[in-house]
Amino acid sequence: MHEAPPTPSPTSPVAPAEPLSHGLKQRHLTMLGLGGVIGAGLFVGSGAGIAVAGPAIVVSYLIAGALAMLVMRMLGEMSAAMPASGSFSVHAERALGRWAGFSVGWLYWFLLVVVLAVEATAAAQIAHGWVPGVEPWAWVLLFMVVFTVANLTAVKNFGEFEFWFASLKVGAIVVFLVLGGLAVFGLLPDTDPVGMTNLTGEGGFLPNGWSGVVSGVLTVVFAFGGLEVVTIAAAETDDPARAVGRAVRSAVVRILFFYVGSMLVIVTVLPWTAQQAGLSPYVKVLDAIGVPSAGQIMNIVVFVALLSALNANLYGSSRMIFSLAERGEAPRGLLKVSGGGAEGSSGEPGGVPRRAVLASVAFGFVSVVLNLLWPDTVFLYMLNSVGAVLLFVWALIAASQLRLRARLEQEAPDALALRMWWFPYLTWVTLAGLLGVLLLMLTDDAARPQVLWSAGATALVLLVAVGREWRERRARRAPRR
Repeated sequence: MHEAPPTPSPTSPVAPAEPLSHGLKQRHLTMLGLGGVIGAGLFVGSGAGIAVAGPAIVVSYLIAGALAMLVMRMLGEMSAAMPASGSFSVHAERALGRWAGFSVGWLYWFLLVVVLAVEATAAAQIAHGWVPGVEPWAWVLLFMVVFTVANLTAVKNFGEFEFWFASLKVGAIVVFLVLGGLAVFGLLPDTDPVGMTNLTGEGGFLPNGWSGVVSGVLTVVFAFGGLEVVTIAAAETDDPARAVGRAVRSAVVRILFFYVGSMLVIVTVLPWTAQQAGLSPYVKVLDAIGVPSAGQIMNIVVFVALLSALNANLYGSSRMIFSLAERGEAPRGLLKVSGGGAEGSSGEPGGVPRRAVLASVAFGFVSVVLNLLWPDTVFLYMLNSVGAVLLFVWALIAASQLRLRARLEQEAPDALALRMWWFPYLTWVTLAGLLGVLLLMLTDDAARPQVLWSAGATALVLLVAVGREWRERRARRAPRR
């Protein structure tokens, strides 16, 4: 049994056995921050939120977005001071101990590779609708192979994919906001100003009361998951501290603008009762204002959003398991990096953890097969087991920031280039908010299984982490012969 290394100081780097490349540019990171959470959860899933909260879904998004923004600010503070490919897993280890880094790292990796299957399957269903002659499983195979190859080559290829994917998604929302805004004021052909009618009619702004707002928060909060990949990717830029600071600052405000702005347009243009869970409210609005082929246009946008999420999740999962291997929390064989960590004169890609990519995509393939064969049994249990993991990860980020901020102020105050607002009060508010969301999920019949299964998965990982530390302590205390 190997001995556990001493807990590093908050500013000491986690040096990989072989370095990753620095092929990502600031534009890649900025667009990754913008596009990382703009996905099918917004374009389609927001309909379910409107159905339970009515026009007050705007408030639900403000609350959920504020929670996500606070978490990102904390994560940005730690990542700017201590950039690492493992991001919050490394921070948790430094702040709380090896058990925390092990637990949050493996939970997040499991979350990404399971969700990856949902995204691949959903994208395949859309593609099958366009080309019925090609079976969904063949589309899934094609997507997985394409993005595996992209992630096995230079990291800049991942960055370019995400840059253009995110650009399309951001562009689609900007166009939607412009058209919707013109429709609100009656500036489009064959439209009349709608004023405040839809915001105050059909039961008023709070048709289901504040309980509807709370239900809306439970519905939409998970749509903000994905921002964490920005801080993982920052480690592969030339200036990680500066890059992550700029990406976090720009992303959180613009994402609130895109999300809240979109919801405000939707519930202003159309009565909230016109929306249905499972149907895109964006399509409803575009149809109402006379945009031809609105459904197909949104299908294309959702398709791109799903592929973007698939690409980002494969990248994030590979870097997380690579970081775990660096710290002895995953098999050391995953540390092999292509090209010795650099791009040579021949132009061959370097610094890519190919074994970590293959390990992540291998489990991703298993998840896809389970999703195709047993979507309502085996895979449903897996999906429920990660349903609330994002909230547990966010809570550990907040707990880590509480510990590390105090240590950084004593040991390396100059490293705090990006600071959490009103520390420590807003950090505690965030932790209370996350606990509140979890408790509310327990009272909701639909969400309760996710909390219970996710809590069970978390407890299992924690048990393994604590057991490993206990065995290592016993090994250290054992007399040497």
